[in-house]
Amino acid sequence: MSRKSTCGAASFFGFLGLGVLVIAGCKNFFIGPTLTTVTLSPSTPSIAVSKTQQLVATGTYDNGTTDTVTDSASWSTSNSSIATVNSTGLVTGVALGTATISASLNGLSGSTTVTVTVANLSSITIKSTSQSLSSGQTAQFTATGVLQNGNTLDLTDSVTWTSSNTAAATIDSSGLATAQTVTSTETTHVTAKSGSITSNAITLTVSASS
Repeated sequence: MSRKSTCGAASFFGFLGLGVLVIAGCKNFFIGPTLTTVTLSPSTPSIAVSKTQQLVATGTYDNGTTDTVTDSASWSTSNSSIATVNSTGLVTGVALGTATISASLNGLSGSTTVTVTVANLSSITIKSTSQSLSSGQTAQFTATGVLQNGNTLDLTDSVTWTSSNTAAATIDSSGLATAQTVTSTETTHVTAKSGSITSNAITLTVSASS
């Protein structure tokens, strides 16, 4: 239902000499659209340490219109030791890892996850202490990054770990895989990712406990 103004020709008068216009009896005349959501773009960006990424906040209103609210929103980061953000939405990578960047306006907020990666990362190689587990057992995975200049560095705690079959085994943020309870032998493929670089996959076999 659209808002209806009750303003009429007889409902206002002006003091022309003072340059003042007084509006009276105009119900809802000045009420604008209401903000309903705030979204951020780009979605889930990746940036290198010491590099920056400009985020844009877009507000959607109850009348279907949208508007850029980047400069009027309040910006925050979940972890300033990983990534910082200034008052205009400019994100700076500080250290390897992920941080949630949020923009708030009129009690509403939108957020996105920023991944901070290594500059000039060429590839990632992962290894495991074991590739065969029984239910309840664990295996530690490690990730090594290779830079374009040939140097290597430990990325175990900063990459994003993934198990393709979490019913067989899960893996936490520091690369520790835990075999789940299974009734028959199952396998899962474990990988590590940093920015756009994905490691080799290691097949982990999980057997039922005897």
